[in-house]
Amino acid sequence: MRFDPLQYNYPSRRNIVYAGKGMVATSQPLAAQAGLEALKKGGNAIDAAIAAATCLTVVEPTSNGIGGDAFALVWTQGKLHGLNASGTAPESISVETVRNSGHREMPKFGWIPVTVPGAPSAWAALSERFGKLPLYEVLKPAIRYAAEGYPVSPNVAEMWGRAYKLYRDTLKDEKFRYWFETFAPDGKPPGPGDIWKSSGHAQTLESIAATKAESFYKGELAEKIDAFSRKYGGFLRKSDLEAYKPEWVEPISINYRGYDVWEIPPNGHGIVALIALNILKGFEFTEKETVGTYHKQIEAMKLAFADGQKYVADPKFMSVTVDELLSDKYAEERRKLIGTEALTPAAGRPAKGGTVYLAAADGEGNMVSYIQSNYMGFGSGLVVPGTGISLHNRGNNFSLEPGHDNCIAPGKKPYHTIIPGFLSKDGKPIGPFGVMGGFMQPQGHVQVIMNTIDFHLNPQDALDAPRWQWVEGRTVHIEHQFPGSIAHPLARMGHDLRLQADSTSFGRGQIIWRLDSGILVGGTEPRTDGTIAGW
Repeated sequence: MRFDPLQYNYPSRRNIVYAGKGMVATSQPLAAQAGLEALKKGGNAIDAAIAAATCLTVVEPTSNGIGGDAFALVWTQGKLHGLNASGTAPESISVETVRNSGHREMPKFGWIPVTVPGAPSAWAALSERFGKLPLYEVLKPAIRYAAEGYPVSPNVAEMWGRAYKLYRDTLKDEKFRYWFETFAPDGKPPGPGDIWKSSGHAQTLESIAATKAESFYKGELAEKIDAFSRKYGGFLRKSDLEAYKPEWVEPISINYRGYDVWEIPPNGHGIVALIALNILKGFEFTEKETVGTYHKQIEAMKLAFADGQKYVADPKFMSVTVDELLSDKYAEERRKLIGTEALTPAAGRPAKGGTVYLAAADGEGNMVSYIQSNYMGFGSGLVVPGTGISLHNRGNNFSLEPGHDNCIAPGKKPYHTIIPGFLSKDGKPIGPFGVMGGFMQPQGHVQVIMNTIDFHLNPQDALDAPRWQWVEGRTVHIEHQFPGSIAHPLARMGHDLRLQADSTSFGRGQIIWRLDSGILVGGTEPRTDGTIAGW
């Protein structure tokens, strides 16, 4: 089957973008333009992705930053490469340390959930292995916006305001004052169109660019992080940063109706999307808007999360293998559990997160699926003084249950929610896709892939379609535009459907597909300030 726009159903044709020489799709217009700028300077899709990603730390700091983690899937020279740039827990922390601090579960804020940031290492590693332009050239737009300022976009301003209110009411300790000095310097968050800048952020990016991130892990920036941690009783040390390296990994996949769907292997939970799709491929779906379609999707997602939350962890600590979780035999066993009533699987409560996703492609055939995050918005609430480095709180996903695959331990990576996706067929790339947003991400991946493959929606309509999100037990959140003709019968089947007025909790995605002609076609998220820059 050819991947061609003639296959698509076109209910709207709204916002579909075509381009021939290059394309960057992400959640903030200035970042997409920064990626396009790299392409026009002679860079490739990898340079464009780095330019957009670093720019996003400035223009969308509500979801990511220099102190976060990153993952990437890179198609180049006929092969898909995976990069895991997620950090480890400090060597000085342990489950006993956390419990002795009075915690019975991992906290959201402060030093305990701070793990080694991996994002700067991702930029350097991607540039070194696949980039065409010098890293310093690629980071120029981000440095410029941080130094000179930029007008804050509407969706970012709204999230900034929410974070400010939460932090103002919650983070009273002295160690959090640097967040307010950096992100609310006038005593309030910036509104839409207000100019925000950070000279410290600009200087940090300049240092990372000039040293290919060495300063962050072994030099002056590492020393500043270490000093800040020591001053306020943190666990992160320069030695943790020095020991850290990003990992090139082999992507994992399943074949779904003739298409290969690719994810990064654990510690990320992209495998949850693959488990669900493996279950769903045993059913036939002829129509999207039916009760049976939604019921089976939700039930498969529950079963996949039950497995993911039990087994996904740093792969060195997992008690089962990826192959076991993705075997057709296991999928068949799980599929048999889906009946006519809503299940209540044994799984924890998924939480919300803050993440940015971008897709990039060039005229040479290179394509990048990239995602980075501070988690839960700005992260831990800790900002290294004078640097603009907002430290993430990814360690919040660790378990404190001794013996659990994902129990916190020194030098261990936590269960990770951010996942880039990629689609191919018969060894040829179709393109990158992703849906950011904590535990919504694998659910968004499943819905977007089925919208594309099963229901033949074009990239924009695949993203526009109403979404659902399983939360816990039988509880499923639905968007306000979710069809009532589907919702009422689902409720009678035992699903506890709850209408959500705020669509941002349903994820924010981007898609770029390469057609058989070589032309790029993209879709961007209507639930955010999403944009596609094409050339």
